[in-house]
Amino acid sequence: MSIQKITEQDSIYDNLENFSTSELINSIHNEDKKICSSVQKVLPLISKLINALVSKLSSGGRLFYLGAGTSGRLGVLDATECPPTFGTPDWKVNGIIAGGIDALHQSVEHAEDSLTQAWNDLCTKKINKKDFVIGIAASGTTPYVVEGIKLCNKYGILTGCICCNHNTPLAKSSKFPVEVVVGPEFITGSTRMKAGTAQKMILNMITTSAMVKLGHIKGNKMIDMQTNNNKLKDRAIRIIGRTLSLSEQRSSELFKQYGSIRKVIENHQVK
Repeated sequence: MSIQKITEQDSIYDNLENFSTSELINSIHNEDKKICSSVQKVLPLISKLINALVSKLSSGGRLFYLGAGTSGRLGVLDATECPPTFGTPDWKVNGIIAGGIDALHQSVEHAEDSLTQAWNDLCTKKINKKDFVIGIAASGTTPYVVEGIKLCNKYGILTGCICCNHNTPLAKSSKFPVEVVVGPEFITGSTRMKAGTAQKMILNMITTSAMVKLGHIKGNKMIDMQTNNNKLKDRAIRIIGRTLSLSEQRSSELFKQYGSIRKVIENHQVK
C-alpha cells in the first residue's frame, strides 16, 4: 500500500521566480517557524529513543546513523561533532551514508536504491547486539535505510528512526520510531529544507542528551572537549576558571599541568 508523502506535496507557494529577495526569505522563514511545533509533538518519542540509546552506550555499545543524501550527510555531521565536543572515541558515534564518503559532496547514482548495501556497510563496522542503529530518511521509504533497519531487527540489533511522513515503512520497521511531520516544503519536494532542519534538531537532542547522561557535561560545561587549537584551549581555561572560581592565570597553570578540563576538576576537588 502506498503512503501519502507529505514531503512530496506541492508547496503552498508558487511563482517563486517572481518573488523579491525579501519575499523569498520571509516566506522561507515563515515555513521554518512551523518546525519547532512539529518537533515538540514528538518529544516523548525522542525521549524514549534516547533512554534506550543511553542504555546501549553505557554498556559499551555504539551508535550508528544510517542515511542517504541530505539525511545521510546530517548523520555524518552529527557523528563527526561528537569527539571534539564530548571527547568520545571516534568509534562511539558513527555516520554511514549510502554511496560512502563520495556521497558527502556529490550525488552517487542509485546508491540509496540498494536493498543490501546498508547491511554490508554495517558489517564492515562489525555491527553487533550491543549497538544501536538509527535510520534517517525524510520520506521514510529509502530502500537503503529501510532494508538496513529490517536486517538489524532480524539480527537482534536495536533500532530507531527519524522520518518526516506518517505511517512509513521505516517507522514500522523501527523499534523507536520518530515521525516528525513538517508539512510541504517551500520548494516542492526539497527535503533539505524543513525536513532536514527538523532532523538536525532531533539529532542535536539525541547526542547532546545522551552525552549529558553519560557524564560528559558538568553543570553546563564540556569537560571532555578536545582542545586541539588555541581557541579551544582558551575555552578550556575559561571553563576551569568558572567551574572552580579560579583566576585565568591559575586556570592556565592547572590546564598546562593536567592537560584536560576533567583532570583539572577531579584533581582540584580532591584537594
